[in-house]
Amino acid sequence: MPARVVSLVPSLTEAVARTAPGLLVGVTDWCTHPADLTADRIGGTKNPDVAAIAALAPDLVIANEEENRAPDLDALRAAGLDVLVTEVRTLDQALGELHRVLVDGCGLARPAWLDEAEAAWAALPAPPENPRPAVVPIWRRPWMVLGHDTFAGDLLARLGVRNVYAGHPERYPRIPLDELNASGAELVVLPDEPYRFTADDGPEAFPALPAALVDGRLLTWYGPSLAEAARVLPSTLR
Repeated sequence: MPARVVSLVPSLTEAVARTAPGLLVGVTDWCTHPADLTADRIGGTKNPDVAAIAALAPDLVIANEEENRAPDLDALRAAGLDVLVTEVRTLDQALGELHRVLVDGCGLARPAWLDEAEAAWAALPAPPENPRPAVVPIWRRPWMVLGHDTFAGDLLARLGVRNVYAGHPERYPRIPLDELNASGAELVVLPDEPYRFTADDGPEAFPALPAALVDGRLLTWYGPSLAEAARVLPSTLR
């Protein structure tokens, strides 16, 4: 069982900290949950300090193929470190990868919160046959939106919201604002991360659409927040 773990993914940091907080010896600057993290900070998700990580002598480094860059992961492996890389594009993948990280990777017992999260999503009603079309910006200046094959897009689909750019060849395409407004969407979903959309910053760009301001952590993080997401997001997206 690993005794020293470095996490390069905020969602996985929260998952390990909730399950066995003593394992974490290094986390990124973007790891904000839980608030009482005491592990060493080793840089960002896209620019981790490889030397600092190696100096911590972790038994395992946990990463994600989207959030972390392949050259950094290769450098960690070249330093002799064991790196577990996750892939999360859907809820089912998230649940499976959380089990793999915590149980297979860290040698922990499967936590009750993971079972609760799985049950919370399984208990939701099936999505309607005609889901509500929506655009989901994640940035402005320039405007960027959710495209194909994203975890957040899968959650929205399960909640009866169809991302109108789910068929776009890019996962996070840049789309001009006038095109977004002419896309046929009936809703704009505005999370507060990575761009911090607020009631005063975002909805005014879509004057003809109702706006759903959502907690970005509930929409994009996979970990202990999943159970809360299943409870909160349905009403937020009405």
